[in-house]
Amino acid sequence: MSTRDHGAVATSAKTPSRRTRVNPFLLVVLTALWVALWGELNVFNVVAGLLVAVGVQVLLPLPPLRIDGRVHPVALATFIVGFVWQTLVASVVVARHVLSLRTTPRNAVMEVDLRSESDFILTLVAIVTSLIPGSVVVEARRSTHSLFIHALGVDDDEAVERERERVLRTEEQLIRAFGQTITPREPS
Repeated sequence: MSTRDHGAVATSAKTPSRRTRVNPFLLVVLTALWVALWGELNVFNVVAGLLVAVGVQVLLPLPPLRIDGRVHPVALATFIVGFVWQTLVASVVVARHVLSLRTTPRNAVMEVDLRSESDFILTLVAIVTSLIPGSVVVEARRSTHSLFIHALGVDDDEAVERERERVLRTEEQLIRAFGQTITPREPS
């Protein structure tokens, strides 16, 4: 085998084939979602779901997601318990605002600069923040790793700081849960 052949082997090994683009886990999830959307479990829906799932993965491949670190089960369980607690407390607060006819809650849009440069952590923090009642991410800037959050019931600067700290605590818990490291960044 000549060196030219070795180069061809190395090049083809780096290029993903159509077969390696199909993720079996994603195949099962997308097929289950397809069947759930049709609301009926039958052979036709399962086969159609499999074909759609393969087609989506081959024609619209996702970019590779780099996750540095590993999952820490205890930290993940701690995060989940904290998330459920935050959701319950926020639900009561939002219900109180809705049921209070005398006052209109004040809102705020704030910028939170995350400490991690991980896109994975940025995405998770944005999702978790939006799932907690009374707060929603209106913009996420990948270039500065910052989130712009609309929060309900924020009356003063102290409440803004409490909300910002809550988001940063969420980021810290997710970093611990997924074994990420915080890379110090220059202030933007």
